[in-house]
Amino acid sequence: MSGLRAKQALPLDMKILMSQKRIAEWYNHWDGQVYVSFSGGKDSTVLLDMVRVLYPDVKAAFVDTGLEFPEIRDFVRSIDNVEWLKPKLNFKDTIDKYGFPVVSKEVACYIDQYRSTKKESLRQKRWSAKVGKIPEKWKFLVNAPFKISDRCCYVMKKAPIKSFETRTKLKPFIGTMACDSNIRKINYTRYGCNAFDIKRPVSAPLGFWLEKDVWEYINKFSAVKYSKIYDMGYKRTGCMFCMFGLHMEGKPDRFDLMRETHPKQYAYCMDTLGLRKVIDYLVKKQGDKDE
Repeated sequence: MSGLRAKQALPLDMKILMSQKRIAEWYNHWDGQVYVSFSGGKDSTVLLDMVRVLYPDVKAAFVDTGLEFPEIRDFVRSIDNVEWLKPKLNFKDTIDKYGFPVVSKEVACYIDQYRSTKKESLRQKRWSAKVGKIPEKWKFLVNAPFKISDRCCYVMKKAPIKSFETRTKLKPFIGTMACDSNIRKINYTRYGCNAFDIKRPVSAPLGFWLEKDVWEYINKFSAVKYSKIYDMGYKRTGCMFCMFGLHMEGKPDRFDLMRETHPKQYAYCMDTLGLRKVIDYLVKKQGDKDE
């Protein structure tokens, strides 16, 4: 971990050189049969620019889930050589079938498994094991009057990407960074930027970057354009209707902001998709626990 912290403390110019080396290693290892997983967010925007500075003809792939901000979609349309991918199910059908994404991928997964498994041993593990159990503060969700799961991420994003990679045989560059989450920090520490020998080989050339480095790169190279959604107050640009991590935000949260900037999407989210009942339930139950 100290090696990661040392790399994270490096100046941007050194990070760029190190990332370019990782990009070249990946490109050459796969004889140029690579692509950039492009979300339209700032991290993958910087990654795509870095890759195409070295290899201008590398394709990008964007998963059009129908959940992206309009500003993200407009920005992606402005980029050349991007293949748009589609999931088999839309978000409404996905949450109707599998459940809502609440709290975090890990917690939602554990709750889904506790509710749906026929294995009593797995239920016991999810309830009381030292590792891999539902956190005490979220156990009330096993009795929630709505389905909960983390499966929307797979259905909406991972499955279309998997199908694309199977069809094209291309290996991905992804814009994830160790600072994004604990699991990404663990993966970087284990595999570094280029994970050649895992089931799904991936390259994360920005793995040791920090968020401030991404913005410094954008400001340093004025030719690098980015989605204007960031100028509207948003810090995250993933699926508009995702509730993962919502409990960690202060007020105004992402949906308060959406109500002001995208009222039609907000109404669809709250009323048609039913997120209002989910959020109200979470707020009420957490309030009851605090009394």
